[in-house]
Amino acid sequence: MFSTTLRLIAIICSVLIGLGWIMFAVGETKSASAQSAEIVSGDDLATRVDLDPDQERAREKAHSKPHEFVDDANDILLKPFSSFTDNSDNKWVRRTVPALLGLLVFGFGLGYVARFASGKA
Repeated sequence: MFSTTLRLIAIICSVLIGLGWIMFAVGETKSASAQSAEIVSGDDLATRVDLDPDQERAREKAHSKPHEFVDDANDILLKPFSSFTDNSDNKWVRRTVPALLGLLVFGFGLGYVARFASGKA
């Protein structure tokens, strides 16, 4: 039972992280010039996972409820890894490195713990 719960959590976390990165990538490729203008003006809310409350409210206005749910889940899941890319000016690095680390920890790590808990490691 415990291993099934861990496996389910690992899958849900991995799906949310993957979906968040895909939504970021689609948004970047879909509106590259518009986002470039926003970033130049200082509005880079879609490129970070560690927002202050004012930035969070602005992002909520710009996104649909399902998109914001995935963004909020990514904020929580990827917060421990965001410090690795704080100094990067590249928005792809700021989103991709924490996502890869999150998949490694939550997907592979929790999956391994679930297999270990069920005696299949």
